Amino acid sequence: MSNAIHPQPHDIRKVAVLGAGTMGSRIAAHVANAGLPVVLLDIVPPGVGADAAKAERNKFVLAALDGLKKSKPAAFYTPDAAGKIATGNFEDDLGLIADCDWIIEVVAENLEIKRGLLEKVQKHRRAGSIITSNTSGLPIAKIVEGMPDDLRHHWFGTHFFNPPRYMRLLEIIPTDESSAEDIAAISHFGDQRLGKAIVPSHDTPNFIANRIGTFSMGNAIRLMQAQGLTIEEVDALTGAPLGWPKTGTFRLGDLVGVDVLAHVASNFAAQAEKIGDERQDVVLASFIAKMLEKKWLGDKAKQGFYKKEGKDKDGRDLRHVLDWQTLDYKPSMRPKFAALEMAKNVERTTARIPQLLHADAGSDKAAAFYWPLLTELFTYSANRVAADGSQPADTIVEIDQAMKTGFNWELGPFEMFDAAGMKATTERMRAAGAPVAENTEKLLAYAEANGVEASWYVDDVSVASGRRYFDPFTGSYKPVLVADGVSSLAAVKKSHGVFKKNAGASVVDLGDGVAAIELHSKMNALGGDIVSLILQTLKPGSEAVANFSSFVITGDSTNFSVGANLMQLLLSVQEEEWDEVEMMVKQFQNMTQAIRFCPRPVVVAPYGMCLGGGVEISLHAAARQPHAELYMGLVETGVGLIPAGGGCKEMTIKSIEAGASIRPDARGEGVEIFEALKKNFETIAMAKVSTSAAEARGLGFLKASDLITINRERLLTDAKARAMGIAEAGYSAPVVQMAIPAPGENALATLKLAVWTMRQGAFISEHDAKIANWVAYALCGGKVTPGTPVSEQYLLDLEREAFLSLCGEKKTQERIAFTLKTGKPLRN
Repeated sequence: MSNAIHPQPHDIRKVAVLGAGTMGSRIAAHVANAGLPVVLLDIVPPGVGADAAKAERNKFVLAALDGLKKSKPAAFYTPDAAGKIATGNFEDDLGLIADCDWIIEVVAENLEIKRGLLEKVQKHRRAGSIITSNTSGLPIAKIVEGMPDDLRHHWFGTHFFNPPRYMRLLEIIPTDESSAEDIAAISHFGDQRLGKAIVPSHDTPNFIANRIGTFSMGNAIRLMQAQGLTIEEVDALTGAPLGWPKTGTFRLGDLVGVDVLAHVASNFAAQAEKIGDERQDVVLASFIAKMLEKKWLGDKAKQGFYKKEGKDKDGRDLRHVLDWQTLDYKPSMRPKFAALEMAKNVERTTARIPQLLHADAGSDKAAAFYWPLLTELFTYSANRVAADGSQPADTIVEIDQAMKTGFNWELGPFEMFDAAGMKATTERMRAAGAPVAENTEKLLAYAEANGVEASWYVDDVSVASGRRYFDPFTGSYKPVLVADGVSSLAAVKKSHGVFKKNAGASVVDLGDGVAAIELHSKMNALGGDIVSLILQTLKPGSEAVANFSSFVITGDSTNFSVGANLMQLLLSVQEEEWDEVEMMVKQFQNMTQAIRFCPRPVVVAPYGMCLGGGVEISLHAAARQPHAELYMGLVETGVGLIPAGGGCKEMTIKSIEAGASIRPDARGEGVEIFEALKKNFETIAMAKVSTSAAEARGLGFLKASDLITINRERLLTDAKARAMGIAEAGYSAPVVQMAIPAPGENALATLKLAVWTMRQGAFISEHDAKIANWVAYALCGGKVTPGTPVSEQYLLDLEREAFLSLCGEKKTQERIAFTLKTGKPLRN
């Protein structure tokens, strides 16, 4: 079994999802996000007769679709995607699956229910259509045992993770009879259309991610009880310090549901005993069984391991935490561990792990917890790799990929093992009498025999991924395979190197005449170092412009940019260094202008959070190639400011262009321009943030011509291809606009009236009103006669004037300070 993805043999054009529960309905929603029509079916409610109205017979599936439209986080990229889902029930509408290329079974985890449904499905499905199961607990092959050849040949497992839109892992579980072409087709579709990381697994209990993840969570609970820790202490230890989601163990349990957690844990325990798993001591904790009796099921029941108890003075939820020994709730307190306090100063997870793991366990509760938690995870994971299919994975790569994309771990277990230091860790394990996995011993023996450092992974610039992994069954290092088009700046830098860099950004040679400007400051906050490097790189006559035909601005991080460096700004404002503040704003404007007027095309590839100045960088590019999961917004009003890096200027120009595109009109061009201006004013004044790239287009941050990448791992390749295409087509930088018809004082008066009305109704604060009026002033081109021709520089000067004025406001300074402290906006 290989982790390479093969060419697609045939198209997937229509999909059916059988089962409209939480998982099935969300799978259907994400297929609709990909632009495909979907048939979503479920059972007829018990007691509803054949003569009942269609709405009654479809009650369950219609309720599921309604829930999808309201779900948070959003299941759909945009509300329109819901229109691609056709609903029905298993009794009346199975005929709808006849023209579906892929049928996904997502009904209850009951073998007889699944088999009974498949017998009905077989009467309606087209011969050769692919049919898969999303089961996480039943053997894939056993579900279709004894069924017709055509069904068994086109049958395998496709295990999605919840919520399917956001969790990238798709485990593919073939049987001995599964068609290789079908496996390739769904792998390709999952990768390119659904944005999934495709990980093959053998048909073993819980497959890969749930097998490892459930062990890890169960072991954390076991250690908590053995060491007398609290729930919130374990959450602090099993969250961000390890590069795991900040929810930790129990907050995650509340999110997914305590009943779901208990079901998975019970299934793990049952299967562990059945297959002779070496860790049969990881079982469902007795206090969780009592929680189930009390219906304390987590967020959906308003209480679980945590319980909301009102709000604090800043409007934030107050949480009480469960005492697992007494089952009483107590006020939540932030745990303090000396080891974690020291780890806060270590930015890289790879450096934090050895510090946490090898701390003195005798003097710190954190270290005492981490040692068994991690070393037992390393051993358990290494034992889940086998060459004969008896374990879920063939290679360590599959396990690491599954945990990173299914549980959102920054590093997989074997990458964590490498970070911990294999030799030092295993020596200490042996000294303590702890078991060391046979596969680990093989790697240690190889390293000793060859005089090299023991490491599961080694760098190798000759392979596309830039890495090789140790295969214990051949006793050699093999390339980490990636699909064509999957790339990262980390891998590229190993082979091409860095053209130029400073503390905040780097220029990386991507090959083929394309360079990437990579942002790598903390949270990619835009400070002087990033501004300086972009300016130096993109200005006419620079060494980079002479050496490269096009540029891409992107990165490997979780978020593209959270905007300007507010700490840097606040310090200057508090010192009243107004000349310095004005120079900072001018330099930022110069940077975005350099992007816009660069002689070479610049493509910006934003992803994750792209806020404030990150949006302004994007707006000034020749084109954008965003990732589908894009949370994009000009949010400056939230900290008492307005966009001043050309954001208002660009939105003014967009308003005028939108008005021009729909003229002539009986209402007159001024009205049309104002409607577009009003929309953009609301977007800025209300600090609207998109929930997807598709929604960012609706907010005016992306153009219709901007292409969207679904798979995050393909973003760099897609952006590079876009940049090359623009360059090869013959690119000319835009000309500076000197006669932009300003919307002027009439539009400004109308917008200010709307602000006054909102203030009179107490919908906004006095400071909100002041900020909104400055937004209107900048967008309208100031108090000039409507249609007055103004230059781009004039609009930039208005932005800067408004920004500097607001910086001097005490309430703005309070907002900035509060956001820096809490990460949240202050409405003062």
